[in-house]
Amino acid sequence: MKLITVNTKNIIKKSERGFTLIELLVVIGILAILMGIVLIAINPAAQFAQANNTSRTNSVSQILNAIGQYEADNHGQLPAGLTVNMAAPLEIQNGAANADICAAIMPAYIASLPEDPAVANGANITSCTTYDTGFKAQVDANGRVTISAPKAESVRGTTPTIQVQR
Repeated sequence: MKLITVNTKNIIKKSERGFTLIELLVVIGILAILMGIVLIAINPAAQFAQANNTSRTNSVSQILNAIGQYEADNHGQLPAGLTVNMAAPLEIQNGAANADICAAIMPAYIASLPEDPAVANGANITSCTTYDTGFKAQVDANGRVTISAPKAESVRGTTPTIQVQR
């Protein structure tokens, strides 16, 4: 009977070798490509802009609904800060040269005035002494009220017009 001897030094050296530099670079390259595709698909900046624009749309609707409720309760009269046939949209904020409607509609018709996300620090307006919503109001010759959000953010290259009219 013949005894077979095996050189274990060579076997141990081959199994302890690890990855080569080429293998590591290929894996890193593939991961970078996949992460790039995922970031393009998700696009966090566009998601935040779209969320802010959705918030603006909701806010202008809330303000217009409060003005509509005020009109219904006051026999078609608009709040004091709004006049028929306004030449240009006015900022909804305190001051004589602005559409100062806070005291007329809050808190009876709206609990707190919403602010534009570009202006706001995350809290709605609860005091009418000094405020700036970041939204605009206009009344045409027919008495139609338009509330708009001029600070809408661009999403995928287009900036939406956010306004509600009644």
